[in-house]
Amino acid sequence: MKFLRNLLASILGFFIALFLIFVFFFIIAAIAGDGDKVVVKENSVLELDLSTPIKDYAPKEDNPIAEALELTEEKLALNKIINAIENAKTDTKIKGISIKTTFVNAGIAQTQAIRNKLEEFKESGKFVYAYNDVYSQKNYYLSSVADSLFLNPVGAIDFKGLSTEILYFKDFEDKYGIKMEVIRHGKYKSAVEPFLENQMSEANREQTTSFLKSIWSEIIEDVSKSRNISIEELNIIADNSNGRNAETALKSNLIDASIYEDEYKEKLASVTNDKFKTISLEDYIKSGKGRVSSTSKDKIAVIYAQGDIMYGEGSEDYIGQGIINKAIIKAKEDNNVKAIVLRVNSPGGSALASELIWRELELAKQEKPLVVSMGNLAASGGYYIACNADKIIAEPTTITGSIGVFGAIPNFSQFAGNIGINAEQVHTNNSATYSVFEPMNQKFYDITKEGVEQIYTTFVNRVSTGRNMTFEQVNEVAQGRVWTGKEAIEKGLVDQLGSLEDAIKVAAELAEIETYKVRNFPNYKTDLKDALQLSPFGKASKEEILKEAMGDENYQLYYNINRMKNLKGIQARMPFTFQIK
Repeated sequence: MKFLRNLLASILGFFIALFLIFVFFFIIAAIAGDGDKVVVKENSVLELDLSTPIKDYAPKEDNPIAEALELTEEKLALNKIINAIENAKTDTKIKGISIKTTFVNAGIAQTQAIRNKLEEFKESGKFVYAYNDVYSQKNYYLSSVADSLFLNPVGAIDFKGLSTEILYFKDFEDKYGIKMEVIRHGKYKSAVEPFLENQMSEANREQTTSFLKSIWSEIIEDVSKSRNISIEELNIIADNSNGRNAETALKSNLIDASIYEDEYKEKLASVTNDKFKTISLEDYIKSGKGRVSSTSKDKIAVIYAQGDIMYGEGSEDYIGQGIINKAIIKAKEDNNVKAIVLRVNSPGGSALASELIWRELELAKQEKPLVVSMGNLAASGGYYIACNADKIIAEPTTITGSIGVFGAIPNFSQFAGNIGINAEQVHTNNSATYSVFEPMNQKFYDITKEGVEQIYTTFVNRVSTGRNMTFEQVNEVAQGRVWTGKEAIEKGLVDQLGSLEDAIKVAAELAEIETYKVRNFPNYKTDLKDALQLSPFGKASKEEILKEAMGDENYQLYYNINRMKNLKGIQARMPFTFQIK
């Protein structure tokens, strides 16, 4: 009897303790929530630090305990950055903007969108200044929008033109007997080329040169207008690295003055009438300036599709047909939603998942206007899910197209033989089977090739119908080739150039509404259990730990190989191994 009483007391004590722990966590969450309230002070300067990873969409964590304990990933949302700059235009407490960031942790199209918004901000009559010790090329591109741009006397500007480097593994495969068996359609489908060749093909060199030149032309045209330097002179500056120190940068007119940080603060003081306060972009967003308010009942739904496309539920980091299709259906069935904007930032991925998302969008399009806005990437599967929209709007530096498919399977047969491993199979039927320990047989290749060709034909037909082009016209610009947004307009793959804001305005025009509020989708939920799975290194993710240990270049090699290893099914994916520098 005593044992039973003690057991019941222990069980009761456990549940009381559990309850108190949760109460404690919720109190901490509430206190943290109160502490997050930010008040914008008079005579403030909005300071832009964009070194935190920037995503098109980064919804606030819906788990208050995880948020309070800072178990969530640090990130900035592009839509909130744009809204914050828009609000700062008319905010009487904000006197100007100071761009002061160690580097810009965003894609080129995202960077251009922020830069264009800063151009609009300047039209309000408020100032934009920029200062840095060292400017990376992307950072300089953004900062060149400033009225006045300053550099530390011992600093430098990395202004040298664009380049990319692709690693090829064919010789490695031959040497060690570990390779990828590849079946593809599209002469430009260079996502798998590094596993088939030991050097770049002429077709791949052609497309890479083309889109690098297209992106570079956008960058120097913008810098030319802001700095009043001719495009020809900017190319000479890049060729001769004339931003390599403060002296040459000043002579080349890349900067307005070479000063120290304390002198920069003095300049801010003079332009704001002496006593000023700085408010960080993150705090300004927390104050409520990361959204544009509206009292209208009408809504434009913006559905964010960001990351690789993978068959399954999906998450904030990758696109799955589960979460995205639920968001599409919810927007379609909401009577207050008058139009849908699909924001795509994806290199593609699973052809099956892309088709399932395409189908749900096709059903939604029959009821409401559908507009696509393209971010950094909208290629292969990313273009697949975009092609049936009423209007497609891309940034000039968006990388899109890549209409092609492939299948890739690892094979260890040669490696196994080299180390003395022999695999024997037993079958009940003579079906097309595959083993990583045996060379690919012709029957399996033929059946897989048939599947690749079927999906390619379906892909081209989807584009043909969506873009009102013939199969032959699409096939001509397909073959897996990638284009920038500027090039894609000429090829008929995109309707116009513009930002997400522009796409929302077009959607409103198609829906014939003048006032509206923007409703963002999808909603992501993070389980507390997942959030509490901390590494022994604190909040650092596995990727951050590996980067720190291996270095960026070695990590990129690991990432590319690991990414190919995990591909399942036939892929509609762009050559995402490009790292533009």
